[in-house]
Amino acid sequence: MKTHRQPFTTLAIAALALGLGSAAWAQGAYPTKPVTMVVPTAAGGTTDLSARMVAQALGPVLGQSVVVDNKGGGNGNIAASIVKRAEADGYTLFMQYSGYHVISPHLTKVAQWAQSDFQPVANVISAPQIIVVRNDLPVKSLPELMAYAKANPGKLNYASSGNGSLQHVTGAMLEQQGGIKMVHVPYKGTGPALQDLLGGQVDLTFGTAPPFMPHIASGKLRVLAVTGKERLPSLPDAPTTAEAGYPGVNATSWFALFAPAGVPKPVVDKLTADIRTVVQSAAFKQKAQEQGATADYQSPAQLGEKVKTDLASWASVVKSAKIEAE
Repeated sequence: MKTHRQPFTTLAIAALALGLGSAAWAQGAYPTKPVTMVVPTAAGGTTDLSARMVAQALGPVLGQSVVVDNKGGGNGNIAASIVKRAEADGYTLFMQYSGYHVISPHLTKVAQWAQSDFQPVANVISAPQIIVVRNDLPVKSLPELMAYAKANPGKLNYASSGNGSLQHVTGAMLEQQGGIKMVHVPYKGTGPALQDLLGGQVDLTFGTAPPFMPHIASGKLRVLAVTGKERLPSLPDAPTTAEAGYPGVNATSWFALFAPAGVPKPVVDKLTADIRTVVQSAAFKQKAQEQGATADYQSPAQLGEKVKTDLASWASVVKSAKIEAE
């Protein structure tokens, strides 16, 4: 018996070593096929544009194509549910919009996902909201918009990318600050909202600058103010809301990548390192600035802390603005 036990033990150790070697090789080889980036909005908004900017630049760094898959609707719940159920292998990522990630949870009556369903990978872009109106609306500044709204209570309607989105909250804050009343019209993303704004079906909207820039440049839309603390280099003539007399209207969005909770740490480490390379490149920074946004890489730990902080701060904003789920 003793003479047979030694060869068996040797074979077992060899097989185990081979298995461990294969596992290590598999981790090191990631990715070996295309990566899908699920987006919780329709095409055309800043979340979508952020995803496409990252996907285009990240593909060559990863050595695999990165496919953008738009799954708009349900205040981001449709996309979140897809990613939550995806295999935790790093081949399905989630380009998330801050409004859906830290505001919508305060409004959802029946939660379809939890923060614990995802793990942070990297923040990629940050951008303040801008206030834009259709070009034939008879206002040319934020004070004029407020005066018009007071003179025509309930006549103005504003578009958002969904109930509880940052655009919705920004509109509610503006109503509070100015003592006005507008009609909120939610859409399944900024893209559809933008199309109806251009078509004159809605009067104004709030959103990050990238999707609006071409239409502002062409004169089809007019920007009244920036909701951040500083003016945008790409829109130097647009005052901040504070400069326009409404310092309480301050809202900045962020756009970040998350992965299903079970994705192995080595895969997340590789992803965040490659994304950092992309986001911190001069080309990416320049493209983001031209679009009215800021390339803003943040590590998984930094993004995780941002989520915790924003969840708490936006809870009080939603409560004071009396925004309720629909």
